[in-house]
Amino acid sequence: MNAKANNTDKTQELCEKLYLAAKKSKTRRFHALYDKVYRSDILSSAWDSVRANRGAAGVDNETIDDILQNKDEILTHLQHTLQQGKYRPRKLRRVYIPKPDGERPLAIPTVRDRIIQTATKQVIEPIFEADFLDCSYGFRPNRCAHDALEKVRTTMNSGYTIVLDADIKQFFDNIDHDKLLELVHNRISDRRILKLIRKWLKAGVMDSGVAEQTEIGIPQGGVISPLLANIYLHELDKFWTQQIVNGHLIRYADDFVILFKTREDAELGLQLIKAKLNELHLELNEDKTRIVDTTKGKGFDFLGFHHRRLKSKTCNKYYAYKWPSAKSVKAFKAKIKSFLGKRSILNWNIEDVVQHINPVITGWMNYYKYGNSARIFSQLDHYLHERMALWWNKKHQKPGRRWKVYNWEKHKSSKIQILSGSIQYWSALRMREKEGYRKAV
Repeated sequence: MNAKANNTDKTQELCEKLYLAAKKSKTRRFHALYDKVYRSDILSSAWDSVRANRGAAGVDNETIDDILQNKDEILTHLQHTLQQGKYRPRKLRRVYIPKPDGERPLAIPTVRDRIIQTATKQVIEPIFEADFLDCSYGFRPNRCAHDALEKVRTTMNSGYTIVLDADIKQFFDNIDHDKLLELVHNRISDRRILKLIRKWLKAGVMDSGVAEQTEIGIPQGGVISPLLANIYLHELDKFWTQQIVNGHLIRYADDFVILFKTREDAELGLQLIKAKLNELHLELNEDKTRIVDTTKGKGFDFLGFHHRRLKSKTCNKYYAYKWPSAKSVKAFKAKIKSFLGKRSILNWNIEDVVQHINPVITGWMNYYKYGNSARIFSQLDHYLHERMALWWNKKHQKPGRRWKVYNWEKHKSSKIQILSGSIQYWSALRMREKEGYRKAV
């Protein structure tokens, strides 16, 4: 057995023990965890995870490849720094990524900080996983967005057709640090772990060379941030399960919907959610939160898909369908158009162009193929043919699209990814791998 596999096995064994201990006692608080974080096998496993995820450098400009050159020395240094209590995280590097409705700010930790965050996450995540409820799907082991989407479909088909489509206003930016640490403390009494998390929350951000303090919120971009977000919103999940209102909550991180049978239940549910979020120092975005009656031909967007009830072509019944939302399709087209419209690629050969855009097409296809996406996929195939034809003609200084020259056969022979024919039906039991430490209970 090689060292990497051995580290993985040891880490998995620790995770299983912590998960089972937490599952056995819902009130147990774990007090001896910090020394697990700097265990050699945990740090090595954390490094493997950070390396696999790649990612950009932080404020120190140190890259994954830089770490790789002196990996053993750096991991030993991190271990000693943690042991001696001298670890201090660097400020996070602010970057902005384009979104259809503007820009989203991310805060990128240094690679070394990501290693320690990952090690900490590996140690404490099993404890909170033992508490998390089935209505939560985001950033959890053995769960994904398609599981949540499948739950929406089956719940709608069972008669829950009134949907509270909710949006939390600037969720990550408004998480209360003291409240979050209090929730972590409910399960973890090791002060050194709590101190680590507080350091990351208060590390601050460098934005265009200007240092900014962070007194509220958690950084989008930190390895441990999704877990902290789930710990915070677990309070919402627990609250909802205690209500007598007949509604199914389906949450993916801060994005959630609640499905009801009646509008009266939905309106009451909305007021209950508002009240609970107020306790958590959060609020709903009134402009993006609405109640949708899908029995009246209306639909809603959730996790990139548009959901709507339609009459089946084979029987006189209505069923839930989903396909890529207009917003998702628009973003995909904009990305393709932006790249193929660059003058700098006019001297590229077609193989290089296809090699560059195929990962974009394949990644988008692999997410949206689990739905009723055939019509949208066919439209996008035609769109890709058109954009490639325009690029081809500009390259050869010819007007128009010249369909006879750059015809469909030439388009396919370029080995560009074709979306049509890739549709599959999601089956959680078939697609999901055997659960790791969760299978033990």
